Amino acid sequence: MNEDGNGTIVLTPTVGQRAKRSVFWIAAGLFTLLVALAALALAGSTAADDRLAGDNPAPGGAKALLSVLREQGIDVRETHSLDESSKASEDPTATTIAIYDPEALLTQSQWEAAATLGATVVLIDPGFDALHALAPDVANAGDVSGPVDAGCDSPLTRHAEQISADGSAYRIVTPSDSVRTCYASYGDTYSLVTVDATSGTIVVLGATDAVTNEFIADRSNAALALTVFGQTDRLIWYLPSIDDLSARAPTAGELTPPWVIPAIAMFAIAAVAAALWRGRRFGPLVVENLPVTVRSSETMEGRARLYESASARSRAIDALRVASLERIAAECGLSRLAKVDDVVNAAAATTGAPVEVVRRVLVDALPETDRQLLSLSDDLTRLEAAVRAAVTPNS
Repeated sequence: MNEDGNGTIVLTPTVGQRAKRSVFWIAAGLFTLLVALAALALAGSTAADDRLAGDNPAPGGAKALLSVLREQGIDVRETHSLDESSKASEDPTATTIAIYDPEALLTQSQWEAAATLGATVVLIDPGFDALHALAPDVANAGDVSGPVDAGCDSPLTRHAEQISADGSAYRIVTPSDSVRTCYASYGDTYSLVTVDATSGTIVVLGATDAVTNEFIADRSNAALALTVFGQTDRLIWYLPSIDDLSARAPTAGELTPPWVIPAIAMFAIAAVAAALWRGRRFGPLVVENLPVTVRSSETMEGRARLYESASARSRAIDALRVASLERIAAECGLSRLAKVDDVVNAAAATTGAPVEVVRRVLVDALPETDRQLLSLSDDLTRLEAAVRAAVTPNS
């Protein structure tokens, strides 16, 4: 920032360039902030679209079903952990618990514990773990779609002759009198299976679309849903969450062996001790008065040693030639701005030596060995002495 003659403050080009560069980063930061806000907004909107959530009015939710059950006098409790479900089940004999666990968060022991919370346990689209724990005679048989007829004599299907079976189908591994099947789709696969267990009745419901807000009013879906979930005075609508994870991932501290921290501390102490030991070897700092005058002979000797260690013979002879050219030009009466060719011609004319010989010494010859470098140095000394002798009058 500078001031012109009128006292006006103006920006220098450097500041202007910096301002231009900062515009890009400011725009990038604003764009990143907008993307983050949009992501948060989308996350908030999708949270309300959880499938079969009791407070979700979206097509995939189950708010319509639970609202109707409440209107019919059913005490509906929505829970998201096994602990909440246990507290909500005050009287298991008068409780139906519906469990929908699409993320397979529950373990076998948790499934077994959940089965004791109600006289009727409805497994909505259960996976392998749930079937293995509560209904081992039932197995997954893939997906199914389209309307299906009841085709069975069961109190659950008495008023639901046909439903939308979009969802999962199941097959029976070991047929028995305690297992009843309804809504056959293809072959020996079914959308509804009931199993009489020691703790109560297990209902396997694969037709998940039949209980959603979007399809609850189609065909006899509502009749089936109200019958299955309204068998008792209380319904626990249990959607497992991350709170049910019985085992968490170990932290880095838990995975670290006990000897690592002492070893790191030992290495740190050794490093500090080594630094102090090496530092003391240099001794105390020397205070030197500045500026320091260095003799020219020391500078020349130091530069010569550098040339020698680097085998820089060309640089060494060039340094000698520059000094010789300046002295010869002064002896011949030439200015310091005289060209090299003028100095060569003047030296040849003064000493009577051939121009080619003088030019070889002052310009052309390049030493390849130390011996040649010393020889050229001697030639330069002799040439300077010859010029000095030629221009100096006889006493």
